[in-house]
Amino acid sequence: MYILPDLPYPHDALSPTVSADTLHTHHGKHHRAYVAKTNELAPKAGLAGRPLEEVVREARARGDNKLFNNAAQAWNHAFFWNSMTPQFRAPSGELATRIDEAFGSLDALKQAFVDEGVNHFASGWVWLVTGAEGLKVISTHDADDTLVREGLTPLLVCDLWEHAYYLDYKNDRKGFLERWFDRVANWAFAEAQLAAANGAGQGYRYPASQPEPATA
Repeated sequence: MYILPDLPYPHDALSPTVSADTLHTHHGKHHRAYVAKTNELAPKAGLAGRPLEEVVREARARGDNKLFNNAAQAWNHAFFWNSMTPQFRAPSGELATRIDEAFGSLDALKQAFVDEGVNHFASGWVWLVTGAEGLKVISTHDADDTLVREGLTPLLVCDLWEHAYYLDYKNDRKGFLERWFDRVANWAFAEAQLAAANGAGQGYRYPASQPEPATA
């Protein structure tokens, strides 16, 4: 069974940028529902026990949209929790250099990231990724993610679905994105992802599944 990973911090640790109420609802209800549905659908597709990354890619390859949507959303949310931290610091080292090369400055990256998120119509995700063309900001729609995009490694992601910010910001997606970028973006996590993309260590993987509980 695929697990619902614990948050990497207490529910109130990101407040006021992301409130405890939002995290309780977002993690405890929305993410939990995607995990539960994946646990229901993956065995029917013959994919039970496979790493979640493989389930996402295989579901897309088969055109199994229901499984893809739930498995990808489970993965996206877990990556999103790790993309935030209460111990904010600016990017450093190679990542800071790459940001300057690709965007000119951290402020310019923020503008590109916020603009991409604000202008993405309806639900989705805004990502900072690295690949053959260097660092880029992209957005994906609904459950779509970087796992099914060849040659891209995600460094950070922010959730654009309304349940990610509506309790705290109402319909002010721009305000949410600006505060998210300035206050809780986890640049240490992004640096580790960049290192993995360069062959140093392994990038983020969804926590391993657990065996089905025994029945009497």
